[in-house]
Amino acid sequence: MVELLAPQLDSVFHALGDATRRRMLRELVNGERTVGQLAEPFSISLAAASKHIKALESAGLIQREVRGRTHLCRLDPGPLATAHEWLNFYEHFWTGRLDVLDRLLREEDARNAPPPKQGDDQ
Repeated sequence: MVELLAPQLDSVFHALGDATRRRMLRELVNGERTVGQLAEPFSISLAAASKHIKALESAGLIQREVRGRTHLCRLDPGPLATAHEWLNFYEHFWTGRLDVLDRLLREEDARNAPPPKQGDDQ
């Protein structure tokens, strides 16, 4: 069960809880980027970008490779699948609850509908 991976889920959701990190991940969908390229759209220092990247790395969402003085980052979507599986459980829960609510509201509407008038086609 996914709950056995709670520490990994905690770090994934922590990493995804920040808009800057989510945008960095989205950028990595297009291929590997340097730390500078990831920092560029945010007007943040390389040190601040590096902290965001470390959070993503700790969650296992990216892999960083050092080539000389250049740090290249690439997306590792594996942990996202685990988070998706966890969220999917709750999606099924809420879908079931909302289906029950829909049925109850339709039944109530049918009970409260005015009776058809005499002579109306049905």
